[in-house]
Amino acid sequence: MRYLSTRGGMAPQQFCDILIGGLAPDGGLVIPEYYPTIDATTLAAWRHLDYPQLATAIISRYVDDLPATVLAELIAQTYTAEIFATPDITPLRPLMPGVHILGLSNGPTLAFKDIAMQLLGRLFSHVLAQHGATLNILGATSGDTGSSAEYAMRGQANIRVFMLSPHGKTSPFQAAQMFSLNEPNIFNLAIRGVFDDCQDIVKALNEDAEFKNQYRIGAVNSINWGRVVAQIVYYFKAYFAVTDHDSQPVDMVVPSGNFGNIYAGHIARCMGLPLRRLIIATNENNVLDEFFRTGVYRVRPTAEVQHTSSPSMDISKASNFERFVFDLVGRDPTVVSQLWRQVREQGGFDLRTTPYWAEIAQYGFVSGTSTHADRMRTIRWVYEHYGDIIDTHTADGVKVGLEYRDPAVPMICQETALAAKFEAAIEEALGFRPPRPEGLDDLETLPQYVEVLPAEAQAVRKYIVDQIES
Repeated sequence: MRYLSTRGGMAPQQFCDILIGGLAPDGGLVIPEYYPTIDATTLAAWRHLDYPQLATAIISRYVDDLPATVLAELIAQTYTAEIFATPDITPLRPLMPGVHILGLSNGPTLAFKDIAMQLLGRLFSHVLAQHGATLNILGATSGDTGSSAEYAMRGQANIRVFMLSPHGKTSPFQAAQMFSLNEPNIFNLAIRGVFDDCQDIVKALNEDAEFKNQYRIGAVNSINWGRVVAQIVYYFKAYFAVTDHDSQPVDMVVPSGNFGNIYAGHIARCMGLPLRRLIIATNENNVLDEFFRTGVYRVRPTAEVQHTSSPSMDISKASNFERFVFDLVGRDPTVVSQLWRQVREQGGFDLRTTPYWAEIAQYGFVSGTSTHADRMRTIRWVYEHYGDIIDTHTADGVKVGLEYRDPAVPMICQETALAAKFEAAIEEALGFRPPRPEGLDDLETLPQYVEVLPAEAQAVRKYIVDQIES
């Protein structure tokens, strides 16, 4: 398997070459040269595998430059009941007849990002050790990626993590998870702006080839292909859990802001998994819903990005969307480069009058928007009828998913975080705070270690250099 850039300016590389690099040198995103397809016999054979076995079977299709035994061992070390609180790793529970909740939030930081990040940490450590190298990870988080990355990389001698988050725009629980880590290799930077500002800084510094090479800058955001490939696994696992045979269609509902998680579902579908529809649920920052309904991709300026009660989706520049558009335009890097030039210069693009828009239906995407009032109603309704406490992002998914409900087709709604991470919103909806996992009662009272910086790439660059060279 070789990897290319969505913008065409990178020679084909193997997995270990692109693992720690983040963006491609031309500013594009790394993507596999093809998606391996799975025949009916293979799909049937995978149905009875446990999570580590299934992960090995899928990920090995994309990673062939690590010894098979090494990859299998790293995966086996990652997906354990000790780390994810259950041997199922991503347990499924019924919500109502034909509708299920996929529990992706059992990892160390109670969010779906742990599923990929725990493996990514082990892959990083192994590859760096093989080369005697170090890595300085630069990431941006709207709330959950940061803590997931930091918990996966904490204490590793050959890795530093510099994590940018929007100052005052994550939940108190999310902020405390990150900022309370007192580790010599973890650096939290609160940026005076929104998540898109943090993401823009990360991309700007990644596009500075001299800085990136000199200071060994890597990435853990979903721009990193290693994150995406690990997320493909639970689409297969969930499908097997709700079906009796291997041709049965399923609808999957995914709360989405940066398009990384649902892009993994797109890959699973391209591989041959019978996902009928991939249902995108957005919050008030509904750039993705607008595109899939109208064909217009319109990035919001910072002043228009709303701070909502599902803050991990307060995003208007969906990084992984470029990977999907690459497929949509026939994998033509020239077209992708032109479209993203329009994003930079005009704030978006319109595909309605192009031949590409006519192809959109074949990919199975539909979408919808959920507001704060919708979230509150959905959280109350789910609790009153089913006794289940779901977080605000999952509520966005349930609300939008039920709008597309087909009783003849099983529906899976992804639970992307635990309700405990968003206490104020849950208390508003239900009148009480959700229970917390053991040991986290006093998280917000712990000392916090964070530096507040302006939304300027140069300020972040200077901070990183000062820490590395000190």
